[in-house]
Amino acid sequence: MQSSTNSDTSAENLNSSHQSTGAVQMRIKNANSHHDRLSQSKSMILTDIGKATEPISRHRRNHSQHAMKDIITPLEQLMVEKEGYLQKAKIADGGKKLRKNWSTSWIVLSNRKIEFYKESKQQAHSNLKTGYKPECVDLCGAHIEWTKEKSSRKNVFQITTVSGNEFLLQSDIDFIILDWFHAIKNAIDRLPKDQSCTSRNLELFKIQRSSSAELLDHFGREVKEQKPEHRKSLIFRLQHSVSDTSDKSRVKSRLKKFITRRPSLKTLQEKGLIKDQIFGSHLHKVCERENSTVPQFVKQCIEAVEKRGLDVDGIYRVSGNLATIQKLRFIVNQEEKLNLDDSQWEDIHVVTGALKMFFRELPEPLFPYCFFEQFVEAIKKQDNNMRIEAVKALVQKLPPPNRDTMKILFGHLTKIVAKASKNLMSTQSLGIVFGPTLLRAENETGNMAVHMVYQNQIAELMLSEYKKIFSSKED
Repeated sequence: MQSSTNSDTSAENLNSSHQSTGAVQMRIKNANSHHDRLSQSKSMILTDIGKATEPISRHRRNHSQHAMKDIITPLEQLMVEKEGYLQKAKIADGGKKLRKNWSTSWIVLSNRKIEFYKESKQQAHSNLKTGYKPECVDLCGAHIEWTKEKSSRKNVFQITTVSGNEFLLQSDIDFIILDWFHAIKNAIDRLPKDQSCTSRNLELFKIQRSSSAELLDHFGREVKEQKPEHRKSLIFRLQHSVSDTSDKSRVKSRLKKFITRRPSLKTLQEKGLIKDQIFGSHLHKVCERENSTVPQFVKQCIEAVEKRGLDVDGIYRVSGNLATIQKLRFIVNQEEKLNLDDSQWEDIHVVTGALKMFFRELPEPLFPYCFFEQFVEAIKKQDNNMRIEAVKALVQKLPPPNRDTMKILFGHLTKIVAKASKNLMSTQSLGIVFGPTLLRAENETGNMAVHMVYQNQIAELMLSEYKKIFSSKED
């Protein structure tokens, strides 16, 4: 009894001393639990005089605090770097091509991924769309580049992931899309080029680059390596094995012959199966085929607009139906007889949209690349007369197809400006529409906002001083 009393007294003294120093905060546990007794015994070990090791806390709140310490770093790594609205189109999923459908998306960029939302996060929370999951793009190993071939729109760049997904992002405002391009590129460049990304890239490259013959050999190996349980029954195979083998060999042989003997592009063009196209061809090549210095399609569009579109509100600014424009483009490329008075081209905005698309898809713009800096220097001149003379001298140096097409086009646009009271299209409005379409630098990745100002000013000067710029010495 005395010994037990002494032990109780010593325990009380020890407990009170610990409570005063704050070194140990004991919690009464269930004595039946071995783990609880162990935790209590550990909390009583003194490492220094008057000090004890911190007990292992079993409180749920403390566990959550420790867990928060573990995930602070990943959360910091996923901090939002940029967000806003852009036009988005997904054109490939896992290497499989998809139909291009543009839609407005709220883009959220962190330093490792991009998320696409249908609307901003604030709107989503206000609409209580709790079940919606955004489309996520891993930027590890991704590739980003400007592209003109994938869309007729301007300011389009493409993101390609290691998994074979391809996205197009676009905005009509130059400085916004340029800012997004650099932000995403910097995020990709900062990511480590780890082996997982590299190996996935290499695997995707091998799949995409595998030849048709290799695919056929793989098909043949699959046929030979079928598991017994997947094969036909013995009787059935005895009856049909000969015919099956001969059929497969025949199909395989025909496929090999088709792949190895397929005609070249030049052969198809000589046979007339593939024709030289109007859209996407160089201006001088189109004029050479037509034995003219102005494409016939440009003349037809201008004639149609002057016939029934001079008084239309927003002419050349309002967009026509894209599907109908693409249909018109197809007919022109197939060299079918085009009648713009037909009822299917009744909407004049379809005609103007096709004309703008023709100039936008020229491999080299109406103002050739080599003249871009010279026109910019001319428009920078302070004296208006010197500015006009400098632009006039440059126009006279242009190749005949460029100069003559330019003269007809801007002459037509002056007629649009003359009806500005009805169509509400001023010189400034047409300059904004046609400046970037007709005049652009060969490398558009830098100073896009500055270039846009000069593009508009040059187009406006060509319109406002049309007679002085295009008048010849004989006039």
